[in-house]
Amino acid sequence: MTIQWQGVFPAVTTKLKPDFSLDVDAIRAGLERLIANGVGGVVMMGMVGENAQLSPEEKLTVLRTAKETVKGRVPIVSGVAETSTEKAVAYAKEAEKLGVDGLMVFPALTYKSDNRETVAFYKAVANASKLEILLYNNPRGYGIDLTPDVVAELMAAPTITAIKEESYDTTRVTDLISRFGDRLNVVCGVDDLILESAALGAKAWVSGMANALPRESVELLKLAVAGDFAKARELYAVLTPLFHLDTVVKLVQHIKLAENIVSGSAETVKPPRLDLEGPEREKTIAIIKKTLADLKALGY
Repeated sequence: MTIQWQGVFPAVTTKLKPDFSLDVDAIRAGLERLIANGVGGVVMMGMVGENAQLSPEEKLTVLRTAKETVKGRVPIVSGVAETSTEKAVAYAKEAEKLGVDGLMVFPALTYKSDNRETVAFYKAVANASKLEILLYNNPRGYGIDLTPDVVAELMAAPTITAIKEESYDTTRVTDLISRFGDRLNVVCGVDDLILESAALGAKAWVSGMANALPRESVELLKLAVAGDFAKARELYAVLTPLFHLDTVVKLVQHIKLAENIVSGSAETVKPPRLDLEGPEREKTIAIIKKTLADLKALGY
């Protein structure tokens, strides 16, 4: 499958049992729910999917589960979050064997590479398989910025077809589209900048909170891409307080709690993350419940 970088690609949460082991049945159910609500693809084991907390075998189990469940209905993209080039290359090869459609490649974790090292890393991963690659640009989170000049050095690799832009600078969307045109798909990676990014030309969105509200997220992006900004702004205003929770350190806990309230899936996270509690938890619940009430008032 050649990935059409259009629509909402939830960064899928990895469902866990109380003992922190994988809940395969819940992972399957979550994927079915997302597909039923019209997502354009799924990103397994991004940061929201707790990639760095999973064992190598758990990661492969998640991919097998996704492959068996999705059955080609939408593209499956796997996060690649490793500490060395060797490990990232090995993972890319295993993901290709399992038959996923693409890779969302983090910069190598724990080491802040310079531009030369960053380019070498991404080229090595791109050459390891024939899978399409979504570059993951999150300088806030990982201290490495894939600027347009750095991206230009990677364009010789034909499998690099998209970039998840999460620099929190919307001028990057315009700069990337102007410079690379159809050669590179610019994908919004920030929930509370999706309307702004779509207005500038982004047609795809890797979203965290779409796990909780897939139908509404799909509708928001459709409205924006179609240019119906009056309706899009109305929906965005309701969703934005919830989307803000996707941009903080505990975004995984917030997203899983929202999923729990909306669909009943467990909010369990892998340590060192811990479930929310006390006033922090109550504040998040209040935001979720107000969002749901406001959506109902809009007819959702």
